[in-house]
Amino acid sequence: MNANRLINMVLRMVMRKLVNRGVKAGLDSAHRVASKRGAETASDRAPNGQKQAQQRANRKQARQAKQAMRAARRIGRF
Repeated sequence: MNANRLINMVLRMVMRKLVNRGVKAGLDSAHRVASKRGAETASDRAPNGQKQAQQRANRKQARQAKQAMRAARRIGRF
């Protein structure tokens, strides 16, 4: 193993840790800001009938996504 590979390996490890730490800090910060504001989603404020309609729409969309994934896999086999 030459020195260049060793240096690259160490730099990758350090950069991975720094990036992960930065991402975690950003997510924690965003979560704190959202929780301070008492962030409610639009569906939390919606009346019951609208919530149920939204849930039905979400289930339908999930079903369609699954079907599209299956079709893509089938096409990918050929």
